[in-house]
Amino acid sequence: MKLIRMAALLVVFAAGSMAAAGPDVVVAADGSGKYTSLQEAISAAPMRTGREDGYWIIFVKRGTYRERIYVQRERGNILVQGEDAATTIVTYDLHANLPGPDGKPIGTFRTPTVEIDGDGMIWENITLANSAGPVAQALALRADGDRLTFRKCRFLGWQDTILVNRGRHYFEDCYIEGHVDFIFGAATSYFARCHIHCLKDGYITAASTPQGAPHGFVFADCRLTGAPGVKSYLGRPWRDYARTVFVRTEMSEVIPPVGWNNWGKKDAEKTTFYAEFGSKGAGAGGAQRAPWAKPLTAADAAKLTPQQVLGGADGWNPAAR
Repeated sequence: MKLIRMAALLVVFAAGSMAAAGPDVVVAADGSGKYTSLQEAISAAPMRTGREDGYWIIFVKRGTYRERIYVQRERGNILVQGEDAATTIVTYDLHANLPGPDGKPIGTFRTPTVEIDGDGMIWENITLANSAGPVAQALALRADGDRLTFRKCRFLGWQDTILVNRGRHYFEDCYIEGHVDFIFGAATSYFARCHIHCLKDGYITAASTPQGAPHGFVFADCRLTGAPGVKSYLGRPWRDYARTVFVRTEMSEVIPPVGWNNWGKKDAEKTTFYAEFGSKGAGAGGAQRAPWAKPLTAADAAKLTPQQVLGGADGWNPAAR
């Protein structure tokens, strides 16, 4: 096990070293790079599935890239680095009510601006957005790959901004905004020092954690804010065994005193695992929290590190760098 974990650490170190050495390709909307499209650059990446092969590094210059991105399973180990998160933007505007080729609505899962099936990807300093607006479910990101890392990224949308569908994912120093269920899915996902912003009354999370999974969503040292007058629940259970935990999180008045919502499923109060430790601010709630939310001790919270939550059988620790 020690050897496996050491290998995982070396991969993270290698990614940083190669980034310093320079990218493999440059994407620039103004034509000054090898590609004007991020999808073209991703499609040019080698077919590599083993982490020992290293990372294919794509540098994306400032600009707005209106395109849909798909990363197929065979193209893992890609590092996408934006020049600046605020001005390096990948955006599209599909939403669930748009008609498909058969004339029927395309549905939520066919709307993502960025869809990732490949494993071992890293995204840094870039905005992933769905600009459809408050019309229907509209994904900025659908994450189906394993060992996905997002650092200093922005995720913009309204309903269903981020679908973490399967695998393990690490979000660090990211900004995420939305309205209803805007972080949802069945994956194990860790959010470290992220800023979560609520645009209208709604729900931040809607986990569908599989029964028996040790972890669902963990938010550590995050900040929750909202537009003036907005109220948003911490979460509601998309599936009955949803697991969502907030640790040492600053919560503004956007969070109502009760904190959690059962989505009209009384039985789910017995099967979900919703918990907090060290919540701060006007939205911390205290004794007014939903009585079916679980207690979390200091010892419990101390165990919720990225390595403990995401390590799995291969000892993955994306926070080590």
